[in-house]
Amino acid sequence: MTVSPHPPTPHPPTPHPPTPHSSTPHSSTPRPRTAAPENPGDAAEATGRHPWRTDPYTRALRAGRGPLFLRRADGRLLPLEVERWCAGADEADLTVLRRCTGAVLDIGCGPGRLVTALAELGRPALGVDTAPAAVGHTRERGGAALCRSVFEPLPGEGRWGSALLIDGNIGVGGDPAALLARVRELLAPGGLLLAEAAPAEVEERFQVRLDDGSGARSERHAPLFPWARLGRRALRALAGREGWTVVEEWSAYGRFFLSLRAAAPAAAIEAVTSAVADTASSHERS
Repeated sequence: MTVSPHPPTPHPPTPHPPTPHSSTPHSSTPRPRTAAPENPGDAAEATGRHPWRTDPYTRALRAGRGPLFLRRADGRLLPLEVERWCAGADEADLTVLRRCTGAVLDIGCGPGRLVTALAELGRPALGVDTAPAAVGHTRERGGAALCRSVFEPLPGEGRWGSALLIDGNIGVGGDPAALLARVRELLAPGGLLLAEAAPAEVEERFQVRLDDGSGARSERHAPLFPWARLGRRALRALAGREGWTVVEEWSAYGRFFLSLRAAAPAAAIEAVTSAVADTASSHERS
């Protein structure tokens, strides 16, 4: 049995997201949490709920290299760039990190290269990942990370200045619309989502399993889990449908990124509109 590495003790402190400005309206009614997309298959299996905790991923992170793939149900392989994930942030990554504002939440942080780079840039950051091996690597590199799904309760909800969905993580859960809704809950008003799009113009949802290409029987029968891929056009269109504004699009070293800002909730817009109307009415009466 492969044993996941234990993170060092003590753990790095979790960065505290900035406190919302005092003028930000607060509601006494808690917002309903966005539900995680259903995971087809045997939901009772722990590896089905947390597929990134399986041995192929742990072994690849320990080695710092692949091969590692997402094997689709139709047999096609999508290569995963483990070597790049385990290295330091590259120039393409830095074009993303320099656009971040406030405290940053890295969703699906992997072995922590972006969390570490943000700390070096002087920006507070927290990584979240469902794989203990990934969280352990992030902490060993000096970054702060939690072993948790983005759909579980997280610190600082509604106060993060920026969130990252890099390295294909727009596909987490296989339902990009549900993921965007969840990120909206996590960000502060006016916060930014920086997301990486697939290099090809695709829009697809499918079932995959982790595979190291060895053909081992255990991997051929590993549980399937849902994933998604969106190219730039598909991500831009989905963002528009879900109430996000595209702030910027750019490419760097063959990778493609979008910066998105969530539109103000309808209730907030209605409250502001009503306040403006009341003010105008009072001026007219006076």
